[in-house]
Amino acid sequence: MAFNDGLNMGGSYYAATANPAPEHAMLDGEVDVDLAIVGAGCTGLSAALHAAQRGMSVAVLEGGKVGWGASGRNGGQVIPGLRKGAVELVAAFGRERARALFDLALEARALVGELIETHKIDCDFSTNGHLLAAVKESDVADMAAEAECLAEVMDYHEMELLDRAGVQKQVASDYHGGLLDRRGGHMHSLNYALGLASAATAAGASIYEHSPAVSLSRGALSLVRTPKGVLRARRVLLAGDALLHGLEPEANNRIMPVANYVVATAPLANARELIPADVAISDSRFVVNYYRLTVDGRVLFGGGERYTPEPPRDIAAFVRPHLEGVFPQLRGVAIDHAWGGLVSITRTRLPHLGRRGDVWFAHGYSGMGVILSTLGGKLAVEAMLGETERFDLFAAVAPPAFPGGVALRAPLHVLGMLWFALRDRL
Repeated sequence: MAFNDGLNMGGSYYAATANPAPEHAMLDGEVDVDLAIVGAGCTGLSAALHAAQRGMSVAVLEGGKVGWGASGRNGGQVIPGLRKGAVELVAAFGRERARALFDLALEARALVGELIETHKIDCDFSTNGHLLAAVKESDVADMAAEAECLAEVMDYHEMELLDRAGVQKQVASDYHGGLLDRRGGHMHSLNYALGLASAATAAGASIYEHSPAVSLSRGALSLVRTPKGVLRARRVLLAGDALLHGLEPEANNRIMPVANYVVATAPLANARELIPADVAISDSRFVVNYYRLTVDGRVLFGGGERYTPEPPRDIAAFVRPHLEGVFPQLRGVAIDHAWGGLVSITRTRLPHLGRRGDVWFAHGYSGMGVILSTLGGKLAVEAMLGETERFDLFAAVAPPAFPGGVALRAPLHVLGMLWFALRDRL
C-alpha cells in the first residue's frame, strides 16, 4: 500500500469533495463469514452488496480507506465496452464470442446506472456521452471501421463518427475526427464507491478499514489474516487489483500495476466553452490523455507517461504540459489538485476473472474499471452460487501471465511502452 499512499490521494479533487461517509473499524479478532473479500474498491463493494442481498454473510477487508485505491482516484470516465475494441474482439474470438463478450461488458453500463438510481448514490453521474478523439488522420478510418463493426456485429447503434468540425462542437481542441458514444459519460468516482459501500453495509455486509490482508491460507476454511485479526471464510474474493501484493501468485502474474497521474484545475468561468456538451473525452494515443469537466467547472485531466515506479516529485508540473497541449488556452491555469494512483493492465487488455479452488479473483480492467469493476464483483458472486456461465465467459479468455512472472514484467512492460510512445510521436 505504501506506493499508492504516496500518490497524494488526500490532495485529490475527489477527497476534497467526497460525501460524508462513516469510518469503519479495524478488524480485531476472529470472524467467521461465508465470503471474505480483500479490497474495498468497486469490485469488492459490488460483490459485497450482491452477496449480502443473496443471503451470504460477508466481510470486506480494506488496507486503507474505502475507495482510496483505483476506484476513487480514476478519471471517472464511463466508457461502455472493453479496452479491446469490437474489430479486435472479432479478429481474436470470432463474431459469436466477440458479441457475447461485448454484450456482457455493455451490461456494466446498465448495472452502474441501476445501482446509482436504486441506492440514490450522489456521484454527479452524467450521461452526455464519451468522445474518443482522433489524434492522427489515419485514426479516423479505424474509428469508421469500429463504428461499422459495432453496428453490424454487436447491434450497437449508439456511435456517431464525427469529422474535425463535429469534434470541435464537442471540445475546443484540434482533432482530426472522433467517435462519440452516446451511452458514455462520467461521474465522481470516490462518491460512487462510497455509495456502493453504504448500500453493501445496509444489505448486511461488514467492512473493515485499515485492515490489510497479509496472508491467505487454505483448508476446510480459508484464513485471511490481518495484523490484528483473521477472517475464516468458505470463499474468498481477491479484489485488490494493483494492490494485491502476492496473496495469490496465479492472479498476480497476470496483471501489471501502472501509475497514472491526474490534475484538477481551479474552477473556470469559461469551462463549458472548453467542453460544450459536457462529454468525457479520451484520445487515440497509446498513452492516453483523458479529461472532462467537474460539476463546479474544473477540468479534470489525466495524462503523461512515466516508465519508472517512482512518482514525479511534482505531479501538477508533470501533467501540466499535457493539459496545455490539449488546451493551449489554459496555459498557466491554476491547478488546485494533483494526485496519482495505480491501475492494473493485462497483456490482452481484457479483464482477468478466474478462480483457484475457493479463492476467486476479478481485476485487470486495463483502464476500463470505472464501470467494469462493478460488473466483475457481481459476476464473481453469481459464479460462487453456481451461476457460472457469465463469469466463465471472461474466465475462458483469461489473459496469459507476463513473461518471466512478477520479476520481469516491469522491465518488459517499460520496453513495450517506450516503443509505443515513440510510435505515437512519429
